[in-house]
Amino acid sequence: MLQSLKNIFKKKSPYKDIDPDEIFLDSQNLPDFNVDQFEGRIEKPISVKTFVILGFVLACIGITCLARVWYLQVTSGSIYRTKSETNRLKTVTLFANRGVISDRNGEQLAWNDINPEGDDFTIRKYASEIGLSTVLGYVKYPAKDKSGNYYEKNFIPVDGIEKNYNTQLSGENGTRLTETDVAGHITSQSVLVPAQDGDNITLSIDKNIQTKLYQSMIDYSQRAGYQGGSGVIMNVYTGELIAMANFPEYDSNVMADGSDSEKIQGYLSNKNNPFLNRAVAGLYTPGSIMKPYVAIGALTEHTIDPTKIIVSTGSISVPNPYDPSHPSIFKDWKILGPVDMRRALAMSSDVYFYEVGGGFQNPGGSYQQGLGITNIEKYERLFGFGAKTGVAVPGEAIGVTPDPTWKLTNFNGEAWRIGDTYHTAIGQYGVQITPLQAVRAVAAIANSGNLVTPQLLHATSTDAVVFQQTGIDPSYLQIVKEGMRMAVTAGTVQSLNVSYVQVSAKSGTAQIGVSKDSVNSWVIGFFPSDHPRYAFALVMERGPATETLGASLVMRPVFDYMNINEPQYFK
Repeated sequence: MLQSLKNIFKKKSPYKDIDPDEIFLDSQNLPDFNVDQFEGRIEKPISVKTFVILGFVLACIGITCLARVWYLQVTSGSIYRTKSETNRLKTVTLFANRGVISDRNGEQLAWNDINPEGDDFTIRKYASEIGLSTVLGYVKYPAKDKSGNYYEKNFIPVDGIEKNYNTQLSGENGTRLTETDVAGHITSQSVLVPAQDGDNITLSIDKNIQTKLYQSMIDYSQRAGYQGGSGVIMNVYTGELIAMANFPEYDSNVMADGSDSEKIQGYLSNKNNPFLNRAVAGLYTPGSIMKPYVAIGALTEHTIDPTKIIVSTGSISVPNPYDPSHPSIFKDWKILGPVDMRRALAMSSDVYFYEVGGGFQNPGGSYQQGLGITNIEKYERLFGFGAKTGVAVPGEAIGVTPDPTWKLTNFNGEAWRIGDTYHTAIGQYGVQITPLQAVRAVAAIANSGNLVTPQLLHATSTDAVVFQQTGIDPSYLQIVKEGMRMAVTAGTVQSLNVSYVQVSAKSGTAQIGVSKDSVNSWVIGFFPSDHPRYAFALVMERGPATETLGASLVMRPVFDYMNINEPQYFK
């Protein structure tokens, strides 16, 4: 007992006894000792310094978080509250529908349809294969980014009626407010500003006649080898365009949709330019359809009596002052014999208009006074050539009415010669016109001298018709009308000599190309002859040199169709 108590109260030594095996055990006598696994290492406690550094870092993080919370909740709380409300309340664009474009009989030419892609706007549909795409144009749709937000909220009109009347057609977009929950589901919505659809437009075009004219041009081109064409039919008093067809042309549906890249690339690479509105912006050498205006000028200037006979032997010869052995020869298209003005128009005598246009000294000593290039240009411009018609379609061309100044500018200072006057008098050389200028000019002959502005909107009255008076004596216009009627009954346009309506017309052929192996074939005219109501002009582009009467052969099926299906135009 006593020994036990002594052991309890015995002072403990600060040192521990070391066993013998611990003295002699180290890494040298223990080959498998794994240092990397901490075998043989003495454990050390984490230092106070480490705790201090760690505490400091954690304190910084805590302070930063508290500062950010203070900034979000206190300093910028109102800003983020507004953003939160905006995320919950969203404004959505209500797209307005574009106005419908219809023809004069109410048939739709451009309308709206359900969007198959599920977008918020309707898509545009167009009447196809009627030769009217270059007149109507097309639209590009509103565009959105990858997030589904619209960065372009309007239809972008491209060309034609869609562009020129965009203000009326486009309307005004509206706004709708939608409220969503945290999951993004719409809980309520209301219209703040209702969309206002665009106004409908009624064109003067008759879709049925338009389609027939377009198909007739294509059918004849496939048989005869023409590469393009354009035709126009217009009311001679109101200027309303009943038809205005162009070929080749693009499809407005394809261009608006934009998904058929192969077809679009085909349009872009087509050398015949399907994007060209030939009636408005196509420039062509007119050939003999300019002879009526030279005739009007000659009558007004008293250059020739309309009953005077000029004999066409097939050509005239003008002495060459530089080489008398090589005179300049100006040929007629064939030997026509004696012709007065009416017959010269009917048979399209080049010799007659060479002499009347530029003057000629006959071998027998008699001299035929010429109208001269200054007056030729004067009367061409009087009937609207070399100027815009004012039609509401973008891109209208002006054309060219050549004169000495024009030649000096375009031919390195070359002087004007008599041969230039001769060629200008028969619609060759530098003369360039559009089909729309041609129909407007012949309409002025038909309506006794008023130059009307072509209209594409269906007129409800004649009060808004814009025209200018040529001031030509109606008796002179009557002589030209009679010559054009004779061209149909016994001249170069007998293909239009039909029983159901009297037509007056003038044909024209213009040689083109360096080798003159291609032609543009023209026909202009009006009907009914005794009380004209409608004028027409048609050009067939780049056909074989043998196809001189192609244009009149294209017009004939159109008249046949109108006689059966649209006889009201002949009354």
